[in-house]
Amino acid sequence: MESNRNVGPPYPDRHADLVKRCQQGERRAQYDLYQQYVKAMYNVCLRILNHEAEAEDVLQEAFMDAFSHINSFRGQSTFGAWLKQIVVHRAINHLRSRRLELVDIESHRLGEDDGLDFADTDSYDEDGTLLEVERVRQAMQKLPEGYRVVLSLYLFEGYDHEEIGNVLKISETTSRTQYLRGKKRLLELL
Repeated sequence: MESNRNVGPPYPDRHADLVKRCQQGERRAQYDLYQQYVKAMYNVCLRILNHEAEAEDVLQEAFMDAFSHINSFRGQSTFGAWLKQIVVHRAINHLRSRRLELVDIESHRLGEDDGLDFADTDSYDEDGTLLEVERVRQAMQKLPEGYRVVLSLYLFEGYDHEEIGNVLKISETTSRTQYLRGKKRLLELL
C-alpha cells in the first residue's frame, strides 16, 4: 500500500520562489520573473500579431495583468503556462480590436481535401535549417491574419482546435478549416 505523502504541486515550477516573492510584493522578484519570460512571451505576441510595436504593447499589458493578478495564481500549472495564457488572450483581444476576419466557411465547400502533407525524405541539413526557419517565418507573415493566427496557435503554441475555437470564438470546424487552408497557403508561399 502506498503512503499518502505530499508530493507537491501537480506541476513543479522552477520559478516558484520568484512567484512567491512577487505575491509578497517584492519588486525585484517581478523584474527577475519578467526577465525570465519576456523574450519567449514577446515571440508569442509577435507570431499572433505580426507587428513588432503592437506585440511590445500587448506584452507589457499582459505582464501588468499578470503581476496585478499574481495572487490569483495557485500553482495548478507552471507560472509560464499561466502567463502564456494571459499573453495569448491579450493578443487575441488586440486582434479583435483590429476586427480579425476569419474566412467564412459557409461560402466554401467543407470536407474537400486541402492537399497533400509533404514529409521530408531528405537527410537533416543542419546548415540550411536557419535559412528554412527564416523562410517559413517570412511566409507566415504574408498569410492572411485568420490563417496566421490559427496556424500560430496550433503549431507554435500547442493549442488544439477546440481551444482555438474557444479563444477566437469560432467553431472547432472553422478552426480546422482555417488551419488546413492556412497550411496549404503557407506551402504555396514556400
